Amino acid sequence: MGNLRITLLGTGTSQGVPLIGCHCEVCLSKNPKDKRLRSSCLIESKEGTVLSIDAGPDFRQQMLTYNVSRLDAILVTHSHRDHISGLDDVRSYNYLQSEAMPIYSNKMALEEIKCAFAYCFREPRYPGLPNFKLCVIDKKESFRVKELEVIPIEVMHHKLPILAYRINNFAYITDAKTINEEEKEKLRGVEFMVVNALRREEHFSHFNLQEALDLIKEIKPKQAYLTHISHFLGLHKEVTKELPSNVSLAYDGLTIEI
Repeated sequence: MGNLRITLLGTGTSQGVPLIGCHCEVCLSKNPKDKRLRSSCLIESKEGTVLSIDAGPDFRQQMLTYNVSRLDAILVTHSHRDHISGLDDVRSYNYLQSEAMPIYSNKMALEEIKCAFAYCFREPRYPGLPNFKLCVIDKKESFRVKELEVIPIEVMHHKLPILAYRINNFAYITDAKTINEEEKEKLRGVEFMVVNALRREEHFSHFNLQEALDLIKEIKPKQAYLTHISHFLGLHKEVTKELPSNVSLAYDGLTIEI
C-alpha cells in the first residue's frame, strides 16, 4: 500500500444504476461495471486512518462489502439525501469505537443534518441512537483528521455551495457544476482526481461529460476518474473507448493506490 488507498464505494447518481423500472441497455447490462451504487469514497492511509466521503443510502451495504470495521470520520459534500441518508448506520461505529462519529461539512449542511436526524439530538437521548460530533468546516482553512491534512474546496451545485476535498495529491469532486478561479487554484498540482460527469447532455446542476473533461484538461492530473454517473452516459465499455488516455470511467470497487 502507498501513502493512500482510495476505494470508490459507489459511482452512481442519486437513483443509482440500474434505475427502478428502467429497461434501457445500461440498466439491463450484465456488465458489473454498469451497476452503480450512490456515490461515495473511502480513503485509507498507511498509518491506519480511515475516512469516508459521504454516506448515502447504500452506506451500510458499502461498509459491509468492503469490510470497513473502523471509521475515523465522515466528510460530507452536501446534505442531499443521496449523500447523507446512510448516516443513521454510524451507530455501529459508535458502539465499536466507543465515541461519537466526527461529521465534517459546511455550516449549512450540518444544520440540515441536524434537521434530518433530529431524533439523534433530542434530550434525553434515546439509548442506541447514532451519536454525531458535528465539525464545521471553514472553506478558507485546511483541517486535520489525525495525520491527514484535508483541504476543502467550495464548488457550486447549481446555486448551492458544497464541498470537494483534497488530501495530499488526491482530489474528490462530486455534484459540481461550476468552480470559481480562487477555489480552482486549490486543485493545482493534484495527480489523481475524481470528478462528476452525469451524462452527455447539459445539466443545470452537474458537470456533463464535456465539462468534466474540460476541467481535467485544465488541471492536468496524472490520472482522472469520472463518477456520479447516470444511465444516460452510456455503457461502460463504450464510453471508455472515447476517453483521453489519462481519464477513466470509474466503477464501484475501483481502487487507486497513491
